[in-house]
Amino acid sequence: MRSLHRAAFATDPAADPATGAVRAESDVPEARLVDELREDVAFLPHLSLVAVDRDEVVGHVIATRAWLEPLRTPVLGLGPLGVRPDRQGGGIGTVLVHALLAVAEAAGEGVVALLGAPSYYRRTGFRPSTDLGVTPSDPAWGKHFQARRSAGPPVEGTFRYAAPFDRT
Repeated sequence: MRSLHRAAFATDPAADPATGAVRAESDVPEARLVDELREDVAFLPHLSLVAVDRDEVVGHVIATRAWLEPLRTPVLGLGPLGVRPDRQGGGIGTVLVHALLAVAEAAGEGVVALLGAPSYYRRTGFRPSTDLGVTPSDPAWGKHFQARRSAGPPVEGTFRYAAPFDRT
């Protein structure tokens, strides 16, 4: 998965699209993050999904155990989501997110949260996290921190990602 995420995030997603700041291979935190998440206690193998086309991996998404404080209510943190650059824009990422949400719902997970582009994730049912009573752990995330509730009673609290997110 490292090479897929390294390629998918070779251009800094926070950079100005006109300049397209290209990252060095060693400076792609999303690739390192996926490796660390897969080794962490928060890893949930059934929520690490790949898209394959003609025996080639073209996309990957992962969700890991997260929680809401102060009660440590279990929720999910989605990300990273990566699609090979030559396949971006074709719907693979959207399909991966929908598939992950279906598996999460079938497993009884009630809330999934993420940090990402509102215009992209809105189409998969995400909305500002504060609409659901979920406060981002970093206020600077603002409208980019989103959540989706699929089951169970409403929950509230401050979101905490799995420990590897704190190291990236």
